[in-house]
Amino acid sequence: MGALLRAAKFAALVTLAAGLSPATPAFAETSTINTADTAWMIVATALVLMMTIPGLALFYSGMVRKKNVLATMAQSLAAVAIVSILWVSFGYSLTFVGDGPWLGTLDRWFLAGMTMESVNPLAKTIPESLFMLYQMTFAIITVALVAGSVADRMRFSAFLLFSIGWFMFVYVPLAHWVWGGGFLATMGVLDFAGGLVVHLSAGVGGLVAAKVMGRRHGYGSDNLSPFDLSLAVMGTGLLWVGWFGFNGGSALAANSRAVMAIIATHLAACAGALTWGAIEWATRRKPSVLGMISGAVAGLGTITPASGFVAPWHGIIIGIAAGLVCFWACTWLKHRFKYDDSLDVFGVHGIGGMTGTLLAGVFAVSAIGGTSGLIEGHPQQLLIQLYGVAVTLVWSGGVTYVLLKLVSAFVPLRVSLQQELEGLDISQHGEALQ
Repeated sequence: MGALLRAAKFAALVTLAAGLSPATPAFAETSTINTADTAWMIVATALVLMMTIPGLALFYSGMVRKKNVLATMAQSLAAVAIVSILWVSFGYSLTFVGDGPWLGTLDRWFLAGMTMESVNPLAKTIPESLFMLYQMTFAIITVALVAGSVADRMRFSAFLLFSIGWFMFVYVPLAHWVWGGGFLATMGVLDFAGGLVVHLSAGVGGLVAAKVMGRRHGYGSDNLSPFDLSLAVMGTGLLWVGWFGFNGGSALAANSRAVMAIIATHLAACAGALTWGAIEWATRRKPSVLGMISGAVAGLGTITPASGFVAPWHGIIIGIAAGLVCFWACTWLKHRFKYDDSLDVFGVHGIGGMTGTLLAGVFAVSAIGGTSGLIEGHPQQLLIQLYGVAVTLVWSGGVTYVLLKLVSAFVPLRVSLQQELEGLDISQHGEALQ
């Protein structure tokens, strides 16, 4: 008996020396939190945040004129700050807490009740706080993307008000409908990492904003040429690497599905860049750097909704489709309807997100994502995808239009002609590049 007591005391001392309480092993056996999944998702979260600052900030600012570089970067930075606070306040709760068909609940208002051990039912192997943070980065970049359509001419105060409203009334509902257990999720709409929630919604919102704002002064002339494409190339590289966290992280675990998504993502970006460059080479005799990076981003956006449902080699096919369709949208379609989408948000992200969402319904492999597509004998999936596209188009476009009209009742949406000619860096921020 004495030997047993001594052994028990020794075990307790060893446990305490390791910095653990005797009750910890019992919790570890019942906890669903996995350290490998948690580590990967921390990295993925950092990668996705990197996509906005500095990735998108550099990508966008490299394609505007010198006098608007800082103002363009300021929009990305402002999106990070505003959306982060709104997400913690109520965005996360309304999106991912509760499974109502239209919205979640406010049970996690300002993260109320969230503990170190709590998990969200949608991501049971990582802390709920990490799931919340990861999803925050998606909301951030979606709002920041819209700014590219109205670059060079939107008043900063109007952008701030518009961003708040767009996050609340476009992003949060759509994210809940598709990812948070809403009616589109119940219908079986496939959107692994944001073809509808991020790219199509931002693209359509950007198109509507561009039409409402009107074209830039001098639109169609050479004086709108990019300031420094080297910045845009660096931004593309950061976006490309960050997309591994964007799509791979959407598996919400360190598993084979995440790896499959990353491979498909990389191949789609490569195929998109080569396809866009080849088209320019054939039609203009020179493949432009702007064209190749546009093709890469088009491939990345187009594979996004399908990345966790298709085989890696499907990424090549989807990337080629992205290069073809997005090139057409950014050239013929844009000029045919004469809208000034400054940085081709609709042509690249909107058209790409729509194309990828539909192709997910064609190529989905049940062995990877648990759902079969058209090729595997489930043609209904393509119709479901089409319905998801239609809902996103109508909701994002309609709400964006209403929001812009409401904002214009408080502050002018657009800077004056004199301020536009002077540049937004000076007129909106009192700074300029030397």
